[in-house]
Amino acid sequence: MHNLVKIATAIILSIMSSNVYAQETFNLTVKIEDADSNDGQIFVSVYNTAANFLDTSYKGAISKITNNGCVVTFEGLPKGTYAVSTFHDENDNGKLDTNFIGIPKEDYGCSNGAKGIIMGPPKWKDAKFELQTDQTITITL
Repeated sequence: MHNLVKIATAIILSIMSSNVYAQETFNLTVKIEDADSNDGQIFVSVYNTAANFLDTSYKGAISKITNNGCVVTFEGLPKGTYAVSTFHDENDNGKLDTNFIGIPKEDYGCSNGAKGIIMGPPKWKDAKFELQTDQTITITL
């Protein structure tokens, strides 16, 4: 009987502690508008740190294009700070094409309309936003 009480107590404490550590999650919907055409596909990346911004995405998706845009939803993202980047892979080669000095030849965009300055990429501080509820953002290419 004593062992049964210990086991029951351990199970109850385990359930209670897992509920305490459960993290709130939200859905992020990204609406992409004004692609030059319906050719190719659109790549969408979500970043959760400044260190990884435009380098290693936290989540990513590839979408077909309809009516010069698309909508992608990332489900179950923990509450926090994020930034989104996207590009239109018009020639469907799986990468953002650039010219000989690194300037993109295909359309791209970031959350908050963040733009690079004088031949540089957009900055994390300009693209970041807080995800604290289900949210929809729009990026115009």
